[in-house]
Formats: sequence, structure tokens, C-alpha cells
Amino acid sequence: MKTMEKPIPTDQHRALALLAWSGQDGMTEALLVHGHNVPVEVLVELVNAGLALVSVEKLARPLIEVARLTITDTGREAIR
Repeated sequence: MKTMEKPIPTDQHRALALLAWSGQDGMTEALLVHGHNVPVEVLVELVNAGLALVSVEKLARPLIEVARLTITDTGREAIR
């Protein structure tokens, strides 16, 4: 008999739904944190759990580093 996995917390589910909605390019950390009020700790938990990936992009002059998050296939499964 297969056991049910523990559901993810509401705040993580909301963040994953935003990432799923955003498409292949994901969303920047700044937009998630400041635009959608997702706590940084939630983003860290998602990345550590393998539900989201983070990449750092270098943009413009002066050089600015931007963190972008995307949802993983595991993350998509978690919100179904």
C-alpha cells in the first residue's frame, strides 16, 4: 500500500503556483519577494527540497546579479 506524502505548506504551494504560472523563464527573487510577498525563507526551503531551482544572471552595467527561480518537475508534481 502506497503511503500519502505529506502535503506541502500553503506558503510553499503558493510560491510554486506562481513559478508554474510564470513559464519556463521563472521569476526573479525580487519579484517573488517584493512583488508577491513570498518570504525568502520559503524560497530557500523550495530550493533545498528540490522543488525549485535558482540561477544567477549577470545583467547590465554596472554589473547586477539577479537570482531567478524556476519550478522543477518535482515541484509541479507537488502542486497537483
